[in-house]
Amino acid sequence: MKKRIGWLVLGVLATMDLNLTFAAEAAMRNDVGTAKERFERDRRSILALAGTYKVTFDMRETVPFVADYQPIRAKTSGGHEVVKVVEDTGTKISLQHLLVVTGNEGTPSVVKHWRQSWVYEPKEVLVYTSANRWIVKALTSAERAGVWSQTVWQTDDSPRYGGVGRWVYDDGVSRWTSDATLRPLARRDAVRHPVYNRYLGTNRHALTPSGWVHEQDNAKLGPGKGQGDGKTLTFVHEVVVNTYARATDFDVAAADQYWDKTKNYWAAVRSDWEAAIHRNRGISVKEEAENGSKTGPTLMMLANRIANGEIEMTEAIAAAKVEISRAAVESSAEVAAKL
Repeated sequence: MKKRIGWLVLGVLATMDLNLTFAAEAAMRNDVGTAKERFERDRRSILALAGTYKVTFDMRETVPFVADYQPIRAKTSGGHEVVKVVEDTGTKISLQHLLVVTGNEGTPSVVKHWRQSWVYEPKEVLVYTSANRWIVKALTSAERAGVWSQTVWQTDDSPRYGGVGRWVYDDGVSRWTSDATLRPLARRDAVRHPVYNRYLGTNRHALTPSGWVHEQDNAKLGPGKGQGDGKTLTFVHEVVVNTYARATDFDVAAADQYWDKTKNYWAAVRSDWEAAIHRNRGISVKEEAENGSKTGPTLMMLANRIANGEIEMTEAIAAAKVEISRAAVESSAEVAAKL
């Protein structure tokens, strides 16, 4: 009996040693090198997201959590995108997505798509809190250490959502995973006016042999029927897999030309949004199903007019500043009126 107990103890100790070894190896894979070396490795991973791609969007509602809710049919689409580095200060990297669409007559058109900005060890992050409202959330020194924030912006550079996470390198994959954050409905859902009104989602970006992938795990939230106490329900889970495969068999030059003509305008628009957010420690912007935000049609139209030679850059920048200021003030007043 004593001999059997002895072997059991040895077995437990051996298992503990093995688990500690695995944990140590995992830590070494992610923490090898100096802080500067780890920082540079993260930068290389983020910069690797830039390039020219064939993109596939795959969105699937999976498990319902409300008895009478029926998941909608899976939606897949795709296209081509150019992802450009539009800012790189070392600790901040901003990547602009440009969607290239070829019409029936073979003529390409360019649509400024979403933008992602990355900040190393950020002191704060812009987060979505409720309909039409984003606030600046301060981070503690412990929360900041070694992490990158990722803020996602709408096509007109108004905010969408933000989160923080850490790049890890294990089992042959370079990946970044965010914390769970609230975010407004994407156009694909908003135009249907569904029973849910926001997502609680987690982002994962991972490099692949052919490019990279953006995965989302979303819980679709909304008020329950007849819930007078304002109780929030999870109606359904959704998985989103957006795949970026390197490609050059499309009109990359069209995206380059559009950006060359409009980049100074969009730099001014980004600056105006950031100033408004900094000034108010957040911002209120009216959401619209078709356009993402109330400012979308005007700001996008001004860029197109610049690209077509229909308006001077300075005039467009001045008009954009007025539009951003007006929208922020009007939306803030609406939020205050509901309090």
